[in-house]
Amino acid sequence: MGAGKSTIGRRLAKRLGLPFADSDQEIEAAAGCTISAFFDRYGEDAFREGERKVIARLLGEGPIVLATGGGAFMDNQTRALIRERARSIWLRADLETLVERCSRRNTRPLLAGKDVRAVLRELMEKREPVYAQADIHITTGDGPHEEVVAAIIEALRNHPGT
Repeated sequence: MGAGKSTIGRRLAKRLGLPFADSDQEIEAAAGCTISAFFDRYGEDAFREGERKVIARLLGEGPIVLATGGGAFMDNQTRALIRERARSIWLRADLETLVERCSRRNTRPLLAGKDVRAVLRELMEKREPVYAQADIHITTGDGPHEEVVAAIIEALRNHPGT
């Protein structure tokens, strides 16, 4: 959350001449409601099952740049699916950067009415060991998005099997 998955993903897709998709937006379109509403109505287990199906469909449609929600890679089955069909890229950002970015908008359900810094710190502690399993690690910061895109392209070129 706040690392720039969608913004960087769109720019990367354009540079690579590939379609871009955001799994959260695709899930909302398929469900006909927001992710927050889906969680409230059906719970996280149902959401993760739907998320797996959407990601599998998107990855099965051919080469694509896909931004997934922050929790997708935490799911063992989804992570295995991504590992099998794609190259995973972890966009890393430090806590201060994430707090600043996430404080700009109040559209993030996990942060609603909570201490943004505390929630993000807790998520980082829990998620980083799993995110570290990604094929490629790219650190983002306050620099231009194009620098991050260029770093991803270079890492993809140097990644075995790409």
